[in-house]
Amino acid sequence: SFEGHSVRLLGQKKDNGKRLGGARLDLPKIRKNPLIEIISINTGCLNACTYCKTKHARGDLASYPVEELVDRVKQSFQEGVCEIWLTSEDTGAYGRDIGTDLPTLLWKLVDAIPEGAMLRLGMTNPPYILEHLEEMAKILNHPRVYAFLHIPVQSASDSVLMDMKREYCVADFKQVVDFLKEKVPGITIATDIICGFPGETDEDFQETMKLVEQYRFPSLFINQFYPRPGTPAAKMHQVPAAVKKQRTKDLSQLFHSYNPYDHKVGEKQRVLVTEESFDSNYYVAHNPFYEQVLVPKDPLLMGKMIEVNIYEAGKHFMKGQPVSDARVYTASITRPLGKGEVSGLTEEFRHQPQNGTNWKACSSAEIAVKTPFSLWMALQLPWQQGSGLKILSVSLALLAVLVMFYCGGFKAGL
Repeated sequence: SFEGHSVRLLGQKKDNGKRLGGARLDLPKIRKNPLIEIISINTGCLNACTYCKTKHARGDLASYPVEELVDRVKQSFQEGVCEIWLTSEDTGAYGRDIGTDLPTLLWKLVDAIPEGAMLRLGMTNPPYILEHLEEMAKILNHPRVYAFLHIPVQSASDSVLMDMKREYCVADFKQVVDFLKEKVPGITIATDIICGFPGETDEDFQETMKLVEQYRFPSLFINQFYPRPGTPAAKMHQVPAAVKKQRTKDLSQLFHSYNPYDHKVGEKQRVLVTEESFDSNYYVAHNPFYEQVLVPKDPLLMGKMIEVNIYEAGKHFMKGQPVSDARVYTASITRPLGKGEVSGLTEEFRHQPQNGTNWKACSSAEIAVKTPFSLWMALQLPWQQGSGLKILSVSLALLAVLVMFYCGGFKAGL
């Protein structure tokens, strides 16, 4: 029964006509992984990249208030989560529209993270992280924050970056990476590169190859340029398809020519176990640098922070054997929700009978609700949320109109 509970229609949040962001953070939802909570800290962006449609689709930057994000994080841990992912089109731009900034948010979130749990930051573009480098280094050194940052460079040619309207130069990207590598030893920097952007010359592409050779990014997302209809880049002079394909192949070969984890074999690492591997043969854990470590598939390890000895390394992973006498941390304040259980419900509501109803899993931008026909009607007809008398009155009025219409038609026929 939904008696005593409110049902809200989803609409865009506004304040004096200004868009405040996406869906409410306190809406019920079903987590894909009960141990991992994914939280969007803002929607939209400040850039206008010539190859992208995000700006058109999601508009200007709209950040969630710090207090709402902290509340969502606290609720997640109370539901058994042990890892938080912050997502955004541009994490570094957070708060510029509401008078705050990313470090302010992160220090508040760190205070809410229990021992044995971890926070992972999302993607940030170089321009908006530059002014926060000192604070970001301190945060990324925190024991409950992964020393990991995704900073897309897209190209190592300033002329290409200008055509992309990326609003930074290669020197800015290098400044961010060099500073963080110095201040956060072992940090993982992931980046994105687009091969064959309109106007990219062989010299431009060679600059990109040199950048990858210099930094040997352990995580590199390589994209062959595709002109999205309606974007300025689609109207530019295109690089021939065969050239784009060859550049993508050359960069991929360079990326696969080095193994970033070979030197870590023999190390003892602290890892948090949160998932099952794709082949179902291992559990997947991550060390403090968010590097993937495969561990034995022991159900007692799931959701735990443990110590392992690294005995093997591949291109994208390491393998670790748990240390037998090491301390095991359990981050969960409570038992994690079962697979398919709905987050954000009161205990009373969660344990009510669900006969004749079904939970519908939705994305984070939607609400997860039970949808029997009566509730569906309530969602479709807001005026039905009043008393039964109102419903009866409207029904009688409709009946009267139908009778009058029928009688009128009958008289006309005579």
